[in-house]
Amino acid sequence: MNPQSITYHAASRTLELCYADGVDSLLPAELLRVYSPSAEVRGHSESERKLQTGKKHIAIDSMESIGNYALRIVFSDGHDTGIYSWDYLEDLSRHKEEYWQKYIVELQAANASRLPTIPVGQWKPEVES
Repeated sequence: MNPQSITYHAASRTLELCYADGVDSLLPAELLRVYSPSAEVRGHSESERKLQTGKKHIAIDSMESIGNYALRIVFSDGHDTGIYSWDYLEDLSRHKEEYWQKYIVELQAANASRLPTIPVGQWKPEVES
């Protein structure tokens, strides 16, 4: 089912989908990014899916409709190859908690974090004069 309206809330980094039947859904940008339907993230099978890390502060930079069937989302990290069909967005909405828990468990198993990494050479200690 196609959403009647789509609104991105930048402050909370959530995508709101409103449907004609009165059902609304809020999807965090982080969830959308880590479950991107792109081959880069998803691979060609579940075993090829690549765990996305460091996406806690990800935002949506822009969106565009793809015909009458999907939405292309451009994220603040430059990722822009996922085409989110209305069915896929509905599935993410319906199973949001389940997908979120799976993501957290996978991060823990990989000893990874939702927080972005900071390159070591970027920070230099202050020298007192």
